[in-house]
Amino acid sequence: MKEYTGQGVCGGVCVGEAFVFRAQTYEIEEEDRTVDPKESWQAFLRARDATRQELEQLYRESALTLGEEQAEIFSVQAMMAQDEELSASVQAGMLELGLTAMAAVRRAIGQREAMFLNMEDAYLRERAADVRDVGERLCSWLAGRNQRDECPLPQRPCILCATELSPAQTAGLDRHMVLGFVTAHGSPTSHTAILARSMNIPALVGVGEAAIAAIRDGELLAMDALNGTLILSPDESTLRTMEQRADQMRQQQAQSERYRGKKTRSAAGREIHLYANAALPEDVDGVLAADAEGIGLFRSEFLYLGRQSAPDEEEQFEIYRSILERMGDRRVIVRTLDIGADKQAGCLPSLGREENPALGCRAIRHSLRYPALFLTQAKALLRASLYGRLSVMFPLISSEEELRGILSLWDRAREEVGACADVELGVMIETPAAALISDRLARMVAFFSIGTNDLTQYTLAMDRQNEALQPFYRPHHPAVLSLIRMTVENAKAAGIWVGICGELGADLSLTETLVGMGIDEFSVAPSRILALREKIASVP
Repeated sequence: MKEYTGQGVCGGVCVGEAFVFRAQTYEIEEEDRTVDPKESWQAFLRARDATRQELEQLYRESALTLGEEQAEIFSVQAMMAQDEELSASVQAGMLELGLTAMAAVRRAIGQREAMFLNMEDAYLRERAADVRDVGERLCSWLAGRNQRDECPLPQRPCILCATELSPAQTAGLDRHMVLGFVTAHGSPTSHTAILARSMNIPALVGVGEAAIAAIRDGELLAMDALNGTLILSPDESTLRTMEQRADQMRQQQAQSERYRGKKTRSAAGREIHLYANAALPEDVDGVLAADAEGIGLFRSEFLYLGRQSAPDEEEQFEIYRSILERMGDRRVIVRTLDIGADKQAGCLPSLGREENPALGCRAIRHSLRYPALFLTQAKALLRASLYGRLSVMFPLISSEEELRGILSLWDRAREEVGACADVELGVMIETPAAALISDRLARMVAFFSIGTNDLTQYTLAMDRQNEALQPFYRPHHPAVLSLIRMTVENAKAAGIWVGICGELGADLSLTETLVGMGIDEFSVAPSRILALREKIASVP
């Protein structure tokens, strides 16, 4: 029996066989004068585009299963891959040093990784791992491989052991097969650790390379991520104790299953609607399996990402119709196109380079600037409304004029379509301006949905994708909570209902506060449904 120590980043106790994962490595020829630099550059551009598309797909999948805040890890990495300075550094390595494409990528990535590693701030030092992950992904494509095919996918329940796990590898883990994981490197502030907490997988990091080297594939392990210990080949007494503790934790987690099939009610008997977020038609399976009462946020912009041309009215109609038919009498709330900022679609009109895209032509501003694009979506939605219970909400409204403008376009689309159902229309409260005039906006729509991710960003004047600001980013800031309370009070005064679809909606430490404010509906990642229903049931 051997014991090693590390840092627990997601509490839990588990016992199981070891699955030792060793990442793929690539042989690199540092210099090859026979290679045409133009050919190397084109190979890099292809790898860069493939990396971006792959990371955008990871973002879409993770936004559904883990939540939008956690998924932004991959959005940030996609921007890293597209960084102009990185591309210029790669090109310089090819032209000036005669390096191959892969060697030039290694050199450029190494320079940026070193820059982060030399920073004083511990959180920023951890971002070196993200830079390194982007580099490995670029090299995978240059080597003709898809890195997603090289993710650790054990076929039996196990404790996964690795020198290091990337965020993408972590997000791809099967939670039914991975009892927990342990890594030689990493820290509680790494993106891998953040994802482990979101996925509720017991995780232990920083046990050292000697520990991983000592583990044999299939060896029995006992991991205590609460106290930071890993035990190899535990004796009978230790094994019995650890198994008892693991059973207790499983029983606690199973408690949430008691709420499957039940209505969402507080302890006082107040009924609340509990919906799930979705981004693609295939996400409906997960929504239904999670026992959600509807879709509270369908992110329609994902239909436009990674395409050469925008979906036309007929394609969108078929997609919306299929979703509504499958959801039956459950409400489906579609957010109209929210493009811009961290989500860019090459098939849409180019906005050019913006110094601060989060404050630029995004969401409803984009729709008002390109009305034909909005009308196409609006007509598809109106036609589909005959096949289910559809609601539509408009993102990033900040003034009455914007809302009047988009409602006018909606009315025009309705006139052009003719036969359609009554569609409940709502506004997303994502800016302090919208919250402050919510009494006026409430007179014009049937509901509000508070998008706390952007509301927090704009209230605190902090780019939520700027990793350097993470230590200062406070979603529980009193100003944010005050704006939420004001919005709810104004909605109630106007007789309309109000929901919440940002990350704060899944924050169990705030559930009682939000229910007490009067929130009528929560929309969260499908994986959070049962735990949130259980929490709401305990709210007085």
